[in-house]
Amino acid sequence: MDRFLFTFFNAEVMAEYLPNILSGMWVTTYLAAFVIVTGLSLGLVLAVLRSALSQKMPAPLSWLTGALRLSLIFYVDLMRSVPPLVLIVLFYYGLPALGLDIAGLGATWLALSLVLSAFAEEIYWAGLISVARGQWEAARSTGLSFLQTLIYVILPQAVRLAIPPLTNRTIAITKGTALGQVVAVQEILYQAYSGLSFSYNPSPLTLGALAYLALFLPIVIVGRWIETRFAWRR
Repeated sequence: MDRFLFTFFNAEVMAEYLPNILSGMWVTTYLAAFVIVTGLSLGLVLAVLRSALSQKMPAPLSWLTGALRLSLIFYVDLMRSVPPLVLIVLFYYGLPALGLDIAGLGATWLALSLVLSAFAEEIYWAGLISVARGQWEAARSTGLSFLQTLIYVILPQAVRLAIPPLTNRTIAITKGTALGQVVAVQEILYQAYSGLSFSYNPSPLTLGALAYLALFLPIVIVGRWIETRFAWRR
């Protein structure tokens, strides 16, 4: 037991690297917050755009809306298929070759935001098509336009249906901020590995695990409360 505690819970090593872990927690926190805001917002915009493109259009425009809708679906399927780590490395090393310099933090934010937006779009879209067609027809019969119907009648119901899978997917993807350590983003895992390298002791990794627990456990609890709060009561 003493050897186990010395290896994984070394108080001296933990005290030395605790400030670095706390600094990594701050980086992880604001990176995850930006990913959530950007990803969910873009996903909602894409779902609304897909809904608009799915409406019947005059013959001259039908081919254009059809091409745009297929392009949107291709983007969503592509982002859901590619591992986030591949996107991070591609953006970090590939964009500078095109003259677009991007830091590791920016590459991680962009990659995770695009992945989250793709999953969010599918979840929002599932919520939109699950609303009964009669809701559309009843709202349009009162004189509401397509956009007014979508905003005031359909979206409130669709978002409520989408909350449980949306919270789960958001939590899963935001934990991917740990992948940023591959491109030198100084988040929790980067600081933990750095501490391990200098101290030759795994205790910084234990601190990192505790930091992730302290950071994401409240998010999981809040997500469960939101699911319960907005769940349909039949």
